[in-house]
Amino acid sequence: MATLKEISTLTGLSSATVSRILNNDNTLSVKDETKKKVLEVAEKIGYRTSSKVNLQEKMNFLALFSYSEELEFNDPYYLSIRFSIEEESRNSGINLDKIYNYNIAALDKKYNGVLCIGQFNNSQIEKIKSISNHIIFIDSCNNREFDCITADLKEISECIVDFFIQCNYKKIGFIGGRDFENVLDEREEAFIKYSFLKKVIDEDNFYIGDFTSSSGYNLAKTMIANGSLPDALFIANDSIALGVLKALNENKIDIPNQVAIISINDIPASSFTFPALSTIKIHSDLMGSQAVRILKDKIESNRTAPLKITVPFSLILRETTK
Repeated sequence: MATLKEISTLTGLSSATVSRILNNDNTLSVKDETKKKVLEVAEKIGYRTSSKVNLQEKMNFLALFSYSEELEFNDPYYLSIRFSIEEESRNSGINLDKIYNYNIAALDKKYNGVLCIGQFNNSQIEKIKSISNHIIFIDSCNNREFDCITADLKEISECIVDFFIQCNYKKIGFIGGRDFENVLDEREEAFIKYSFLKKVIDEDNFYIGDFTSSSGYNLAKTMIANGSLPDALFIANDSIALGVLKALNENKIDIPNQVAIISINDIPASSFTFPALSTIKIHSDLMGSQAVRILKDKIESNRTAPLKITVPFSLILRETTK
């Protein structure tokens, strides 16, 4: 049976471009002769769409969030992912439904594809597979069977530790969170291994709660009460860092001279904290938009090999580091 890949080979165009031409995608800017060439080749080799989604019909995607709508509303990182999913879906003519808190118990609708945002356990993944065979994970890589798009949190964690080492900090503490009580977060695990290897881990200042500002505030107060501060703190995300900064400022601890801080996400508020927060910027908008494109292309091309995509990051230095 003729495939998109064959048309791609014969025309010298990418499978994604071929798919968009056959799908009559009005947002694609190509010459009329290019479109004509694709259609002629498709007809010549007998390309048919009967075994696929009808390319003239709209696809139906489900965005399935592992967390609550309230958590998303308070976290610009997750808002950015959702906004970019919605925008790319509109631009691609895809119908999009959204469900929060993994609330699929009463779901009786079938979807062409599912975008899973957040952390999901194995039993949840098995249930998601009953909704659609086409699945992509965003902000996690829970299962090697499926596509995923995420940030390389291991590389990010090592980047932060390396920066602190370059600044000659000898004792680096950590404040983080977990999605599942007995499962280490990737940032936590990477920090433990790398800082131990580099002999800079401050084991007396290692605190785990959840990913909220209130958790950061309470953990920082505990750290201060224990009376032994680290030279530097790696904080798992900006939301936690906001709470940590509040506790340190209340106790008149000099940042960065007593404790330097770097966190992750670069939410808008991070440049307006006191002092302004040094952080890692992850291009979360790319996660959402690229996930929609990858999932659409997977369906249209019948690709079976799973893809793992990592988005870029950059270290933004502000006033919580020297």
